[in-house]
Amino acid sequence: MGGIAAGHRLTAQAGAEVLADGGTAVDASIAAMLTACVCEPVLASPAGGGFAMVSDGSKPTCLDFFVQTPKQASGKRYDGLREVDADFGGVTQTFHIGPGSVATPGFLPGLFALHERYGTLPMVRLAEFAITSAKEGVTVTAYQAKLATIVAPILTASADAKALHTRDGALLSAGDVFRNPALADALDAVAREGVRLATQGEIAHLMADAASGGHLSARDVSTYEAIWREPLIRMMPVQELPTKRSGGEDRSAAGQTRRLYTNPAPSAGGGLIAAVLATYDAGDRYDPLAFARALDSVDTRWRKLGKPVGFDDRMMVGEAASVASRGTTHVSVVDKDGRAVAITVSNGEGNGAIVPGCGFMLNNMLGEDDLLADGPGSWEPDQRLSSMMAPTLVADDKGGLLALGSGGSNRIRSAMAQVLLRWGVHGEPLEEAIRAPRSHVEEGHLDGEPGDDPEPLQRAFEDHRIWDESSMFFGGTHGVEQRVNADGRVSLEGAGDERRDGVFVRV
Repeated sequence: MGGIAAGHRLTAQAGAEVLADGGTAVDASIAAMLTACVCEPVLASPAGGGFAMVSDGSKPTCLDFFVQTPKQASGKRYDGLREVDADFGGVTQTFHIGPGSVATPGFLPGLFALHERYGTLPMVRLAEFAITSAKEGVTVTAYQAKLATIVAPILTASADAKALHTRDGALLSAGDVFRNPALADALDAVAREGVRLATQGEIAHLMADAASGGHLSARDVSTYEAIWREPLIRMMPVQELPTKRSGGEDRSAAGQTRRLYTNPAPSAGGGLIAAVLATYDAGDRYDPLAFARALDSVDTRWRKLGKPVGFDDRMMVGEAASVASRGTTHVSVVDKDGRAVAITVSNGEGNGAIVPGCGFMLNNMLGEDDLLADGPGSWEPDQRLSSMMAPTLVADDKGGLLALGSGGSNRIRSAMAQVLLRWGVHGEPLEEAIRAPRSHVEEGHLDGEPGDDPEPLQRAFEDHRIWDESSMFFGGTHGVEQRVNADGRVSLEGAGDERRDGVFVRV
């Protein structure tokens, strides 16, 4: 028994097949993320980075394989940047792309670090599904086609990018088949020859060449290291009340102790989520207004502290102390032995350049306004960048376990906090907690999905927008839960967030 939740049917299928072959949750997560580079190319790339929270049955640990700033600037730090506008449907956002926007990738070193410590199946087996999918082609979904339309100026920013992502001058539409034989060859070579090919070999040099005119060097790529970190650990608030029943099972939380393990410093997302959970104050049922006020309180105090890198929720009581990842996707896995992985990756929006002969786009993390306190070009050399990404595990004292994470840039913290509160505090089944209406508060402005009573929110937040429908704006939270029932039986539930094409596959 096992399960995987992800942001694409094929991403989940790749992991599910590995679980069915006896692979671990880590094996499945690697296969899934390699496949995400094929079928979710706007969100995942071998030139991006991310984070993984891993439990092998003991205390969870966190792998930071996010991007690193170059060791030195080649010229002025804002050289090699250019602006493009992305249309989010009534809202236009300016991104910075070009060679000056590329940070040192950590994606492939991170997957190999996971495999070295926890993997059981050969890397060539884990890459099979992705390689086959890239060769034979994948059908473009409506969601992926929509994402491509939003970032069209990036996907057509260079001749190679345009050749890969368009046909007859037009972006691929839903139902079209997207083939990427160059990516298939690159993944096959890395799987067979090992990570050195991507850090010190031909692919490493090709990535540096593709960033020519910017700051990334072959030395940056060759010296990158994934870092194992201690998670940020907090007790989860639990209502000492009977909770909802699902399938006739008693979901009583009384007497349980739950620990939350989430992304630590230098990232900010985990600390912000923990702070929201600690600030939220409501009764027996989930209270959208209480949640919005908790979000607003944490956001206000965080900004007063200067939006510190490495935010820890203990800063909220007055201790003194740039955040990335708009284009993100997430995978949650629990295997038959109760091992779990929550893994989130990002390529920013991409910098517009395809690595020659490799079929994947470089990241644009040095062009992230949200990441750099003083804007693009204000980065410091040789530093790990911060992120809102917050892959999370929640464990109880009876053997229960939840793997959870989300895409969604600044909305990651609100999406995950709402799911954790609905599921963990108010006892809603995981699927209901993920599908429930969401809200997000930032700098005093509230965005809310339809479904909750809007009047209390509108009265409390004069600056607000109540959306007409559910939207990918509010994140894509995918989770898998292993529950140990009162009689000792183990059951498994999971859900993918429909806002971002999420699916759950049980094995």
